[in-house]
Amino acid sequence: MDSSDKTRGTGPGTAAGPPEAPQVRRGWRRFAMDTRPLRIPAYRRLWSSTIVTAVGSQLTAVAVPKQIFDITGSSAWVGAASMAGLLPLIVFALWGGAVADSMDRRKLLLITNCGIAATSVLFWIQAVAGFDSVAVLMVLLAVQQAFWGLNAPARNASIARLVPAGELAAANALGSTVMQTGQVVGPLLAGVLIPVIGLPELYLIDALALCVTVWAVYRLPSLPPLDASVKRRAGVREIAAGFRYISAHKVLLLSFLADIIAMVFGMPRALFPQLAAETYAPYGEGLALGLLFAAIPIGAVVGGLFSGTFSRARRHGWMVIGAVVAWGAAIAGFGLSGSLWLAVVFLAVAGVADMVSMVFRGAILLSAATDEMRGRMQGVFTVVVAGGPRLADVLHGAAGSAFGPRTAVVGGGVLVVASMLVLACAVPALRRYRV
Repeated sequence: MDSSDKTRGTGPGTAAGPPEAPQVRRGWRRFAMDTRPLRIPAYRRLWSSTIVTAVGSQLTAVAVPKQIFDITGSSAWVGAASMAGLLPLIVFALWGGAVADSMDRRKLLLITNCGIAATSVLFWIQAVAGFDSVAVLMVLLAVQQAFWGLNAPARNASIARLVPAGELAAANALGSTVMQTGQVVGPLLAGVLIPVIGLPELYLIDALALCVTVWAVYRLPSLPPLDASVKRRAGVREIAAGFRYISAHKVLLLSFLADIIAMVFGMPRALFPQLAAETYAPYGEGLALGLLFAAIPIGAVVGGLFSGTFSRARRHGWMVIGAVVAWGAAIAGFGLSGSLWLAVVFLAVAGVADMVSMVFRGAILLSAATDEMRGRMQGVFTVVVAGGPRLADVLHGAAGSAFGPRTAVVGGGVLVVASMLVLACAVPALRRYRV
């Protein structure tokens, strides 16, 4: 039987050991977040470092566009800076995946976290020195995103070496919840701190937080390639081998396609400013805009806090399919909402669905791929996660201008539902996959 048609995620290529039977939890604890992975010291250190960087990185994510806008007074320059960081992220994420499969992942994490911290220090220096140079900011942003592209595949691929296979979904839920919480808390904290301590200090706080991350990573165990007898060079050949591996394993390919469908067709954030200014203007444009941007991450956090049932789910493919369909339906409901509060509820539901999708897509990538390929799979995953929403911004912006924002949102949600159902029916590998 071809490896792409296997229906279970067990075997020599899966995570550390066979799936463990989950503990029986009764009452409300059945729904509360499964924290078993935190009993493992190595994973606990990795997760703890994520808490720090999740908030700290958002401080820089707010500070850079704010500084560029202060210098230029132009949103176009802010958008250009965002795109300047995308290309290095894509290139170095793909290469970083191959690097993560060819060297000790702990060492790679140490190098890249030190690089990210160094760029944060440089951001602070240029702000204190008052360079007021968009070119300097864009170069620093490109360098930072390159280091992040190298870091993310190694970090994500390491999880399967630190926790048992039966706890992968729980570990992904813990990590995703922290990242989503950072997307809520970080910008709010930045908004409070800028008037009090100033813009440069946000960069410095991020740099200091990254020192904690470096220490946590330093205390991880060594994570060299499992097959030390095979020497690999992280070049174009290894990257191409990763894409061939994806094409030969349908469940991996489908997990990427599911995310592309959900994000490209169904992420309407580019239309939030127009909706806030027009549809929800009676509620106050500022309030509406803030709620629209915060609703999806808040829903994702809530979904993570009540993710206890994730560990008991074995049909990971069906969980991804159901989550993407629920995301599309919720986005369509958001587009049909004339009430701001109803719109926020639909977006929060979409956030819950997005959390479920992230958790199980991540678990599939870690369990269905061999360890020698996990870095490259996570590199492609990083590119898909980073690139999908940006493509969605272009698509929804054009559709909103042509047909109106609410029509574009509803149409996108319907396209997500229809495309995911067609894909699930046409290619059975995803719906058959279980652990």
